[in-house]
Amino acid sequence: MKHPHGRGRRRVLVPALAAALALAGAGLTALGADTAEAATARQVEKLDRGVVSVHTSAGNLVSWRWLGTDPNDVSFNVYRAGTKVNSSPVTGSTNYFHSGAPEQADYTVRAIVNGVEQADSVHAVQFRAGYKDVPISPPAGGTTPDGVAYTYEANDASVGDLDGDGALDFVLKWQPTNAKDNSQSGYTGNTIVDGVKLDGTRLWRIDLGRNIRSGAHYTQFQVYDYDGDGKAEVAMKTADGTTDGTGAVIGSASADHRNSSGYVLSGPEYLTMFNGQTGKAMGTVDYAPARGTVSAWGDSYGNRVDRFLAGTAYLDGARPSLIMARGYYTRSVIAAWDWRNGAFTRRWTFDTTSSTNSGKGYDGQGSHSLSVGDVDNDGKDEIVYGSMAVDDNGNGLWTARTGHGDAQHLGDLDPSTAGLEYFKVSESTSQPAEVYLNPANGAVRWKLPACCDNGRGVAGDIYAGNDGAEVWSASDTSIRDEAGATKGREPSSANFLSWWDGDPVRELLDGTRIDKYGTSSDTRLLTGADVHSNNGTKATPSLSGDILGDWREEVVWPTGDNTALRIYSTPYETTTKITTLLHDTMYRTGLAWQNTAYNQPPHPSFFLGNGMATAPRPAVYTP
Repeated sequence: MKHPHGRGRRRVLVPALAAALALAGAGLTALGADTAEAATARQVEKLDRGVVSVHTSAGNLVSWRWLGTDPNDVSFNVYRAGTKVNSSPVTGSTNYFHSGAPEQADYTVRAIVNGVEQADSVHAVQFRAGYKDVPISPPAGGTTPDGVAYTYEANDASVGDLDGDGALDFVLKWQPTNAKDNSQSGYTGNTIVDGVKLDGTRLWRIDLGRNIRSGAHYTQFQVYDYDGDGKAEVAMKTADGTTDGTGAVIGSASADHRNSSGYVLSGPEYLTMFNGQTGKAMGTVDYAPARGTVSAWGDSYGNRVDRFLAGTAYLDGARPSLIMARGYYTRSVIAAWDWRNGAFTRRWTFDTTSSTNSGKGYDGQGSHSLSVGDVDNDGKDEIVYGSMAVDDNGNGLWTARTGHGDAQHLGDLDPSTAGLEYFKVSESTSQPAEVYLNPANGAVRWKLPACCDNGRGVAGDIYAGNDGAEVWSASDTSIRDEAGATKGREPSSANFLSWWDGDPVRELLDGTRIDKYGTSSDTRLLTGADVHSNNGTKATPSLSGDILGDWREEVVWPTGDNTALRIYSTPYETTTKITTLLHDTMYRTGLAWQNTAYNQPPHPSFFLGNGMATAPRPAVYTP
């Protein structure tokens, strides 16, 4: 039975309860439903202060994390090489501009709690040219059985504390230059995945092998601390010949299940949980949902059967579960897994063709990504899967029957109404071009007439002249508000978003640039130097999100020669103080599923934009 929790549950967890939960969590298989709901606290990463120093011609912007476990009234002092540089404690933000300082200045931050200055933080990560390079090493290329040579490009990335030191590390997917969309025949090179620390130390390399085809729809990897041991795990679909980070092979090393068109439509399929620190395969089970009959997914040549999505969700309200899914054009199947005490347990499976769901309009409603959030305000996460949603218990919650789409956004888009809102675009020429609905029950607030294959759609507060978030798409000519009314000119891009400058209005991220929306034109704020975007016309970064410093978002692109991940962090000072978005679990799970298929930006559980209320503090505990 569910018990409703209002938004007031988002409060700071008292330290005694946090400590008790952390101790209990270390030895539990899973928190029971009653325990989870009584605590109303969610497990998050135990992060360090994440200090950064971004150099500009005028000095250094030092910024750091306000952790979810910090007190509400915490303040800070900033030190350069042991000498305090601020005249009075920093209270209204988590950044400080040190005028005239050189790029090599060394900073730490000390929190002040109940009037007592705490110990030094970690030393600041230096962004000397406005960016920080993380060295990476491309795998050796190869040649496919049909004689096509390929090399490797750095593709999507995710983050997690792989070794438990409080700092986020990268998990990077290397994609061969002959990667394919599912609709395209042909062999591909192997997909390679690396664990990399911020200093460029490679912790491990996993080779998914010849029986995992390469492309945007095949390998969705999730990086999260699922068992609460303080270190992130890495979950991926594997197959015969996958080699883990220790050199051990999963299944048969000699098996080759590729057919003459390069598709892999036979042979075993696995789900593996890898140790984030060593890359060792800790547990492998049969992948669910199983392939079964290829044609049961909508075609016989292998396009629709191998469309995979993945995510992470707090299905019990307290601890994260892994979501692995297959299919969205016709049949869709979603499996939820717990990873506890070194073993997988399947929590539930949702199948649009089951006797429970068949004929209810769930088929063919999936998108090229998914979203996760507490849409019905019961303290537990739901899966918003295109034009339908699945409840935390695995039951169908609703279907809007507006069909498949390329982009969708779940967030507190309308601060004037309680709860979350949802915006998506449609690929079908017979479905609404844009849909804005209530994700608690699927009720459509407004929609635009069908027109076309609408390949882009965005939702975010990019314009201070309108209350709440604006929405727009590739097929529209203006931005619209929460009622569907036009509010101004269409932006220069309809791709990604970033909180980049000093105000809470979000910026436009597209390709290798960041722009500020304006009523007459957009203003360039950043152009990445010698970097490339990923995923063809989708033109997405390897990763974008609040991974360092204060609540503003970093953007990570590979360098043109794929020898570094180049991280950019904002040089703009802000007067807004917000808890690190990494401790808002809706945002954090959004960062985890960002790499899934057609990448989408993360959104927090609260409205972050112009005229926003004071940002809520999260109810969290650290393992």
